[in-house]
Amino acid sequence: MMPEESLEGLSLKCGPLGEHDRLLTLLSEDGGLSRLAVPGARRPRSSLAAAVPLSQLRLQIGGGRGLRRVRQLRVIHSFGQLGQRLETLAAAQSLAELCLHLVPDGDGVAGALDDLTLQLHRLEQVVSERQDNLEALAIAVHGHVHLLALGGYGLPLQSCARTGEPLAPPLDNRDWRCSLLPSEGLVIGAVAGAMMVLTASELALLQRLPRPGLPRCRDGTLMGPAWVWLRLLDLVQMWCLQHLGRRGKALRLLQGCFSSDVQGRQGAAPSLPPND
Repeated sequence: MMPEESLEGLSLKCGPLGEHDRLLTLLSEDGGLSRLAVPGARRPRSSLAAAVPLSQLRLQIGGGRGLRRVRQLRVIHSFGQLGQRLETLAAAQSLAELCLHLVPDGDGVAGALDDLTLQLHRLEQVVSERQDNLEALAIAVHGHVHLLALGGYGLPLQSCARTGEPLAPPLDNRDWRCSLLPSEGLVIGAVAGAMMVLTASELALLQRLPRPGLPRCRDGTLMGPAWVWLRLLDLVQMWCLQHLGRRGKALRLLQGCFSSDVQGRQGAAPSLPPND
């Protein structure tokens, strides 16, 4: 019997276990992903019923070498408010899904928990401040770029994958293109067989995403229209499929929330200010 210990983290997923229990998947800073049994959590009056997805929890756990069991549970913060809007819920679930596939069991990815928690708080602001739905889409794309980089699968945004030439998109050249080849990276020019071809403005927006904050104009509005953010969402899905072997279900749900924004706009290019 292993001694009891405290564990703190963010619940990413909960599922049924037996008749009355739950199986909880927790993301912690040092321990990565932990799968824990929560006895009686599906009983309405259980003291452990708060073991639900998208909650910051402090747990007391015990048990043997197999599936460890939650003895006590305290909710530090619940992100349940995100369920008030489909866009924020889908964005949050997409980031949680990414961590489930990106973070190894028992071994943390430095910064992943903090970055995910930051993005969830931003999504909370979208709900509480009644911000535009586009904010949720941008946060999801932004969060994916950050988490992929932290997990060792970052998008190579600074140089051509074939020539090594710097990727410096000329915003005054509407004919300039670069191509996404998920097995290689980004290649200057419209390359045959590319999964996606980006304009200079689209690449410029993508190159801003590793920064801490979302790319905004001087008046505080997001750079780029919804249909461009949807293209970047497609790009992220292609990258995840190539390097993680799957694309998130919640990303497709999020994409469906904006389906009307993309119709008939695929050939245009967004207008962005020069890079800072």
